[in-house]
Amino acid sequence: MNEPEIEFRSVWKIFGRMEAEALTAAKSGTGKAELMARWGAVLGVSDASFSVAKGEIFCVMGLSGSGKSTLIRLINRLIEPSAGEVLIGGEDIVKAGPARLRDLRSRRIGMVFQSFGLLPHRSVRENVALPLEIQGATPRQRFDQAEVALARVGLAGWGDRLPANLSGGMQQRVGLARALAADPPVLLMDEPFSALDPLIRRQLQSQFSQLSREMGKTVVFITHDLDEAIAIGSRIAIMKDGAILQTGAPEDIVTRPANDFIAEFVRHVSPLEVIRTATIMTPLPDGGGLPENLPPDLPRVDAQAPLARLATIFAKDARGALVTRDGNPCGYARPQDLMQALAERPGR
Repeated sequence: MNEPEIEFRSVWKIFGRMEAEALTAAKSGTGKAELMARWGAVLGVSDASFSVAKGEIFCVMGLSGSGKSTLIRLINRLIEPSAGEVLIGGEDIVKAGPARLRDLRSRRIGMVFQSFGLLPHRSVRENVALPLEIQGATPRQRFDQAEVALARVGLAGWGDRLPANLSGGMQQRVGLARALAADPPVLLMDEPFSALDPLIRRQLQSQFSQLSREMGKTVVFITHDLDEAIAIGSRIAIMKDGAILQTGAPEDIVTRPANDFIAEFVRHVSPLEVIRTATIMTPLPDGGGLPENLPPDLPRVDAQAPLARLATIFAKDARGALVTRDGNPCGYARPQDLMQALAERPGR
C-alpha cells in the first residue's frame, strides 16, 4: 500500500459541555447511555484509528447516528476532535493554527456535501471558482480553472447559469467541480449522491469513481448504502455507535464479517458481485504456460472482474477461462472453482 495521505491515531469526539470528564469516562469504557445520563454528553467518534493511502477511495458507512458524518468533519477540523491525532500528508492538523488550517482547507482538502452547498446568488462558474478566490487567484485563473473543472464533470457551457436553473444531479456535479477546481489531493464526500434519483445516482457514482482515479485523488466517501460503498470503495470501514467495527476490502467485509452486526449488514449482498476472479483462480506456473489439459483458445477474463462476469462466461463456455492481469495471462479458472467459492461463503 502507498504511504498514508490521511491517518487517524486514536481520535475521539465527545459533544457536550462536560467534554473532558465524559472523555475520561469513555476511555475507561463507559457506554453511550451512561455518558448521556451522567454528563449530558454524546459520543460522536470512539477511538478511531485508520489510514488512507494516496489515491485510495476509502468508504465509511453505517446507519444514521453511527458517527460517520462526524468522522469526516474531523478530517478537515470542521469539528474539533476531543483527543487524538489527525494527519494529512504527515502533518497533524490538530496542531494547526487558524491561518494554516484555512490554507489546508483551500489547497489540500476539497469537500462535497449532500445538500450541494452552492451559493444561490452566484453563477455556476463563480461557485466552482470559490476555492480559487479564497486562495487569491486572479480572475483569469479562476475563470480558466473553473471551466476545466466544469468540463471534467460534463457541464461545459453551463458556467453562466444560476444553480436554481439546474437539476439536482447537475447541482451535485457543480459541487464536485468546485471540489476539483483547486486540484486538492484529498476529497471528502459526505453522502453526496444520496438525495438523487437512482439512475442519476449510478451515473454520478461511475463518473466520480473514474474521475478520482484518473486524477489520483485520495477520497474519504461517506455513505449509508452498502451497494454504493462496494461499487466505489477500494476499502470500506463500517461504523456503529461512533466506533469502527471492521475495515477491509469489499470482498473481505462481505465474505469475512467481523461480527453478527456486520454479517446482518452484508447478508443481502451476492458474493458474485464482490469476489474477484483473482481470488479463485489457479495461478499459472512461473513459465507462464497453460497446463496441457487446458485448450489454448479459452475465453479471457480480467483478474479484477467479479465472479458474476465469470459466471456469464461459463454459461456460454464451460471449459474454463484464462485469467489476465494488464492483458497478460496470470491464471485460469474453471466452473468447479466458481461453485466451490460460492459453497464456502460463511453463513450459507
